[in-house]
Amino acid sequence: MDRMIYTSMTGAKATLLRQDGLTNNLANISTTGFRAELQAFRAVPVQGSGASTRVFALETTPGYDPTPGPVATTGRSLDVALKGNAWLSVQSLDGTEAYTRGGSLEVSSDGTLTTRSGLPVLGDGGPLQAPPNSEISIGSDGTVSATVGNARPTPLGRLKLVTPETPLTRGEDGLFRAADGDLPADATARLQDGALEGSNVGAVETMVAMISAARQFEAQMKLMQTAESDEKSAAQLLSLN
Repeated sequence: MDRMIYTSMTGAKATLLRQDGLTNNLANISTTGFRAELQAFRAVPVQGSGASTRVFALETTPGYDPTPGPVATTGRSLDVALKGNAWLSVQSLDGTEAYTRGGSLEVSSDGTLTTRSGLPVLGDGGPLQAPPNSEISIGSDGTVSATVGNARPTPLGRLKLVTPETPLTRGEDGLFRAADGDLPADATARLQDGALEGSNVGAVETMVAMISAARQFEAQMKLMQTAESDEKSAAQLLSLN
């Protein structure tokens, strides 16, 4: 009896976690460069004497969907869309290097090139600084130039673009990191200026998955109710004997 309870209880919990992931994907359907989180289930035997036949159903996150999102032209000079598997390097809040596909950039009040959320964008030599009252342009190879007035453009450096050979890991801050530390800059990585890559989350597919998860949760709850009913019936029979 308790085997059914183990399976249905942990299955219901795993389904709720799956719903959380799907909800997060749907909430980021308009987030620039967002990568959909993937969900999967796995069976884990319960450790302990007499529990070898009991199995937990757990939800695991194997990674993210690497499919590129749709690219929309904005015409804004500080908007960039990464091509292929290229990623933009930024400095996270804890000071470590992280990676993102969100290419909506800005220039802060102190001249630092940042993301829309205020994180410094890294060049080959660290954060990039723009002179006051300058107009910023970004080349297809990531070269950042500044133009002041009618003067000729002055190169400020090159965005650190990386191309990971293995999938990255998403952190709690929404940024991605490599398992082996900071990645080297890729001189062959390219971007499209004046454009942004949208989220690769499909609204219809995600809504269908959420409905399916809700039905799975209901089925797991019915199994728990069935187990409770069977246990009561068994207890009544034993009390008669």
